Amino acid sequence: MTRRFYAYGARSAARRSRPITQTLSDAFCRLATGGSFAVRQLYTDDEEVLFEATRPILLNGIEEVISRPDLGDRAIFLTLTPIGEAQRRPETELWREFEIARPRILGALLDAVVHGLRAMGGAQLDRLPRMADFAVWVTACETALWPAGTFARAYAANRRAAIDSIIEADPIATCVRAIMVDRTIWSGSASDLLHLCVESARDDVSRGLAWAKNPRALAGRLRRAQTFLRALGIEITFSREGRMGTRMIRVSTNVENCVSTVSIVGGARTNGSARDQPGVAGVPD
Repeated sequence: MTRRFYAYGARSAARRSRPITQTLSDAFCRLATGGSFAVRQLYTDDEEVLFEATRPILLNGIEEVISRPDLGDRAIFLTLTPIGEAQRRPETELWREFEIARPRILGALLDAVVHGLRAMGGAQLDRLPRMADFAVWVTACETALWPAGTFARAYAANRRAAIDSIIEADPIATCVRAIMVDRTIWSGSASDLLHLCVESARDDVSRGLAWAKNPRALAGRLRRAQTFLRALGIEITFSREGRMGTRMIRVSTNVENCVSTVSIVGGARTNGSARDQPGVAGVPD
């Protein structure tokens, strides 16, 4: 499966998917930020071939297909508005209008690329997200299309919406968030945290206990949710304490790490004033 995935990923940038499995989610993470896979070359005994791929990925589905924080932190989420019956039209008409607009679209994109190449050396962000190179590149290009700072605000708002959605769907992260509502620090073992989560889940029948298998599994799920919880101001650290090297988990709140968000992306400025513009969206490199 891995070999087919990398061979496919090196040639295509789109995929239609229902809610994706853990294995496929990890593979998408590697493909989004760059990964490789080594196999023996066909029809040889000692030659090795390295499949390398880094591609933008388009995932499309009716339901939310991304449920894991590590993949969610590499993505931009777009929810399309429904097409009313009065707005529907034949596909031939849609493609005919697109072909008319295609030269202008391509020209605008190329203008933005030229501008980005010129401004790349001076592009800076106060804080770099996980997709740092992508964020710096779009920041360099954005002033060809929007006022400076538009992308950073739109990207922060999109990340915050994704964080809230994925955290709500993750029972472990939801439990930790609930535990830290009335405290600033919690420290204990994975077993202690599992006990707290089990007690919390008993009050909420809808969450069930299927995820509460053992302390090790809980610690693994917590590591995956670590980035998004940090964005909500919840810092998690893992350490060993005592002569026996007991594994400990420390959870603390830190407001400074919260991801900022805006409800409306500021638009272009004309004579010092601002007017509303559509939000910014893109596909990470």
